[in-house]
Amino acid sequence: MKKLLFVLMLISSATFAQQSAPILLYPNGVPNSKPAPKSYVENMDAGSFLHNVTVPTLIPYFPAKDKATGAAVVICPGGGYSGLSMVNEGSEIAEAFNKIGVTAFILKYRMPSDSVMVDKTIGPLQDAQRAIQLVRQRATEWGIDTARVGIIGFSAGGHLASTAATHFDKEVIENKKHISLRPSFAVLVYPVITFGQWAHVGSKENLIGKNAPQALVDLYSNEKQVTPNTPPTFLVHAQDDGLVPVQNSLMFYDAMLKNKVKGEIHIYQSGGHGFGLHNKETKDDWFNSLAKWMDGNGWLKAK
Repeated sequence: MKKLLFVLMLISSATFAQQSAPILLYPNGVPNSKPAPKSYVENMDAGSFLHNVTVPTLIPYFPAKDKATGAAVVICPGGGYSGLSMVNEGSEIAEAFNKIGVTAFILKYRMPSDSVMVDKTIGPLQDAQRAIQLVRQRATEWGIDTARVGIIGFSAGGHLASTAATHFDKEVIENKKHISLRPSFAVLVYPVITFGQWAHVGSKENLIGKNAPQALVDLYSNEKQVTPNTPPTFLVHAQDDGLVPVQNSLMFYDAMLKNKVKGEIHIYQSGGHGFGLHNKETKDDWFNSLAKWMDGNGWLKAK
């Protein structure tokens, strides 16, 4: 029996997601940071919600070698720019990507905070840009094709992912080697997009403050930042989302149409907010649709 269990463990470890040790985004010191107050300590609550990140990292999940396609994705969990949903919008998503041969990196990014940042409005974007940069820097080591490095985000993490997809030419990190910070593709799941009429107020105020100037509101209303060079984007939302109105995704997709950006949008009649990998209100599987979209665009074809 013990021998059988050992064999099964070996099979399991060879088939499913392989989480590796976290990788520091900034081994030589975190930019745009201030010493954290003693009360600002990283912690995770019972709901797998991570708070008070001061040392941002990438948590890699590598697919089995016989499944790896060379594609990679950076995962931005949501949490209203006040914390990170590390399982529902983190590890469960990484494991799903591993099953289709995609190397996944959960981004443990800093929350915008005046207490630990010089400029909180750029803090999360710095971490997202650095994640894309780091994955491309170490692509050969990890067996990744630099032309197939995407980003996915949920809720406020969707705002961060959409910011990375539309602000990549506004570099907020050091990039002496001029590595492309543009994601190859973006996936936005019930994302916060706008800071205008349909904004999720909590995410907006956490990132840019309660009385931000209109120029800053417009800058981070990412439907206004879409250009013909915005990467192909896949959107998912529920019509009855009571926290982040579905108009957020509709506005971004409309901007994509106007700028001839390729993509798909999947709007479910119900499902609410925060359903993660499985929307229990529908028999449709958005991740299966995403995999087909990625395959159709050539991102899952091993080279």
